[in-house]
Amino acid sequence: MKKLLLLLFTIPFLAIGQEKGIHFEHNTTWAKVKEKAKAENKYIFVDAFTTWCGPCKWMASEVFPQEKVGTFFNEKFVNLKIQMDQTKEDNADVKSWYEEAKRFSKDYSINAYPTFLIFDPNGELVHRIVGGAEADDFIVKAGEGLNPETQFVTVVKKFEANPNDVAIAKATAAAAEKAYDKNLQKKAQDAVIANSSTDELLSKENAAFLLKSASNSQSKAFSIVRENKEKVDAALGAGKVATILANAIVNTEIAPVVWNSEEDNLASVLAEVEKKYSDINIKDHISGFKTQYYLKKKNYPAFKEAVESYIAAENGKVDPSTLNSFAWSIFENCDDPACVEAALSWSKKSIENNEDPALLDTYANLLHKSGKTKEAIEWQEKAIAKADADSKADYQLTLEKMKKGEPTWVTEEELLIN
Repeated sequence: MKKLLLLLFTIPFLAIGQEKGIHFEHNTTWAKVKEKAKAENKYIFVDAFTTWCGPCKWMASEVFPQEKVGTFFNEKFVNLKIQMDQTKEDNADVKSWYEEAKRFSKDYSINAYPTFLIFDPNGELVHRIVGGAEADDFIVKAGEGLNPETQFVTVVKKFEANPNDVAIAKATAAAAEKAYDKNLQKKAQDAVIANSSTDELLSKENAAFLLKSASNSQSKAFSIVRENKEKVDAALGAGKVATILANAIVNTEIAPVVWNSEEDNLASVLAEVEKKYSDINIKDHISGFKTQYYLKKKNYPAFKEAVESYIAAENGKVDPSTLNSFAWSIFENCDDPACVEAALSWSKKSIENNEDPALLDTYANLLHKSGKTKEAIEWQEKAIAKADADSKADYQLTLEKMKKGEPTWVTEEELLIN
């Protein structure tokens, strides 16, 4: 009996010792994490994530478990994960961090996910990383948070002390973009523009920076680029200027107006803006925005036309996940035969040389909705064969509905009931 008990107690410790990835703290508090970091003279690494964030899940499953990642982070940091959203499945540990998560979001301006924060051993924020990355690249990015010369907070302090220094302002704009600090990025960009001559900004060295700074149609950078389109194109390559200027107009003067209107006023707003900017071809660059607009307005025939225009504008080179998203939006929301057939064609294109089970599931559902149930069953079985354990059950339920001839989408009757 003693031998058995010894084995039972030993096995968990062996499992812990064999973990190769990042070791995250559990059942703790922010105060205890800071105490541990100070006692061990380590920095603090915080993964601010949400349960719905795809890149967050990818980092957790593909990057954090790697041995080289674990070796680096466990040696240098006290590591902590904070769930920023709230779900019905949250356990007691997650719930205990609800208020702290709200504070982190507010105090550290967390506006995108995943956001990774790095604090020094005293608990002071020194660096931030936004977005996932492959293991080696992520280690490099985290390493920048350990070096006072490359820490985001250091860069910001240098800029605040020398706001008219062009080199410092350019470095700050780049760091702010990486950190997803849009306000600081704009402030630094404006500083570069204000302290540089037009000839300096139009040089090959600075043209890319100038163009990136022209994302707002009310900015000085936009005016400079608009007045010197040929020179900027000559420095960067033909076609880039037209896209940037058109997108700036859409984001600054079209989107804010039409999003806040209850009416479908896109056509009239677009006509007014095109008259104001007659030297800029906006129509060729607004198809992507139209897809978002008509989807939000639930105008699915117009959404279908917008998607077709978008695909044509991109010469058919639209990534599979985007095509799948377009197709699924029609599947879930529209019964119009023309829309369903169009969505089926987008979905079919998304699975060319791509057998992602989620994409196969979409294609099967659309086949079923369009009346091609026998073919739908074949594709759904392929999706199930390639699905992970979490998805298999849902896909199997869909397959059973298909075999019974039942809808796999929400019907009008169900909508009325709900």
